[in-house]
Amino acid sequence: MYTPSAVVLVLLHLGLRSRGAPQDLASKGKVQCTCKSMECDSATCLGYLCYFTVAEGQERRGCFDLDGEQLQCVSLPKVYTKCCSSDHCNANITAPGDTADDRTAVLVTMPVLALLVLSVGLAGFIWCWRKRQAKRYQREDDGVIVPKASSKDEPTYGDMFDEFCTSGSGTGLPYLVQRTVARQIMLVECVGKGRYGEVWRGTWMGENVAVKIFSSRDEQSWFRETEIYNTVQLQHENILGFIGSDMTSKNSSTQLWLITHFHEPGSLFDVLQHRSLTPDSCLTMCLSAASGLVHLHTPILGMQGKPAIAHRDLKSRNILVKKNGQCCIADLGLAVMQCETGDYLDIGNNPRVGTKRYMAPEVLDETIQTDQFASYKQTDIWALGLVLWEISRRTVVNGIVEEYRPPFFDLVPSDPSFEQMKKVVCVDQQTPSLHNRLHSHPILAAITKVMKECWFQDPKARPTALRLRKTLSKLDQDIDHELHKLKLDL
Repeated sequence: MYTPSAVVLVLLHLGLRSRGAPQDLASKGKVQCTCKSMECDSATCLGYLCYFTVAEGQERRGCFDLDGEQLQCVSLPKVYTKCCSSDHCNANITAPGDTADDRTAVLVTMPVLALLVLSVGLAGFIWCWRKRQAKRYQREDDGVIVPKASSKDEPTYGDMFDEFCTSGSGTGLPYLVQRTVARQIMLVECVGKGRYGEVWRGTWMGENVAVKIFSSRDEQSWFRETEIYNTVQLQHENILGFIGSDMTSKNSSTQLWLITHFHEPGSLFDVLQHRSLTPDSCLTMCLSAASGLVHLHTPILGMQGKPAIAHRDLKSRNILVKKNGQCCIADLGLAVMQCETGDYLDIGNNPRVGTKRYMAPEVLDETIQTDQFASYKQTDIWALGLVLWEISRRTVVNGIVEEYRPPFFDLVPSDPSFEQMKKVVCVDQQTPSLHNRLHSHPILAAITKVMKECWFQDPKARPTALRLRKTLSKLDQDIDHELHKLKLDL
């Protein structure tokens, strides 16, 4: 059954697809417009409104071919937009100068924008205040959050979520605004390519954003990520921040855009290729990756809550590294959601499968219980253990560090088959090898113990993401305590 938001996305999908099709010039209510943008197939286009916009010093002209798109005609800071409704009325529009008419327009527009900003800020303040006044939450080992009065010395799940008011990581803009943003983004450089398509660095209002452009064969992954980001609360510092998504047309072909925060270091896979780590930075990466997975796996009950989500394709390529050294989880195209009542799994309609190298034994031998949400969480834990192994391998201990290698590099070829992975993981029950140096450092020894627990053949014997996070967090706290004690001694 489709959710209301999914129905909206499908309607927008169909409307946008119609742009590339021939249109009847006699269409009722439509006008011919001058078209000069990357979406234009010719010098003119047909729509209900003609628009002219200037962003980052670049001018664009075109048409809105869906009725009701007047909402996109509002100018934003650093972005000038003007719409009109007669044939080629946008051909000679120019950016405003310092004229009396322009000053009058500014005097009229600015109070409205100020009132809008004030309203949004007030609503955000009230929401944050209510969150702080609400009952504290207790984190249970099974990951479900239930109300409870907390003790003064015990951190609560509610404490962790207080930071969302200022974290800058959100579930995106309203959908019509997302489409406006997409048309105002300037693509600067391609920063990555893969089987899904390409990732570009773009600019919007002077800020860097990441634009993931999906290939047409991976449309279901784009649709799934868009659906998840627009229907659940995913704000967390260790989940990639979402801005918006859109379908655009370029050279008579459809492009599927997913717009997110931009993290300059790139993916964890890229970082580990060229950078070695200290034990402290290793722990930071491992703890932040586990924290992101805890947020995905944990349902938050209530009107402002979220369902439990399993990633299903966790790997170093799908984890990004932030400037502060923490990780954030990305690529939710294969994610599965559990409804609040727990009796229904929303698996989506994506034929793509996960990465074979990171598949758990129960996936490879096809014994996974696909009707149980816990089964999908357990496969994420297996994959997280492999990611921790990748991070630990690049950590310097006693002056020794190993080159980056993917999991099972010494047991299977670079592109292993399903059967090859099944033999290594299920039949031979092999796990990645561990260098002796890892056992000689307290941080690495503790992380090694954690990753071994992630690799139990029995899925039910593996720890939960919350248990892993608690273990790594305690390790981090113990280190801080020892450093503080050392400073006092000095």
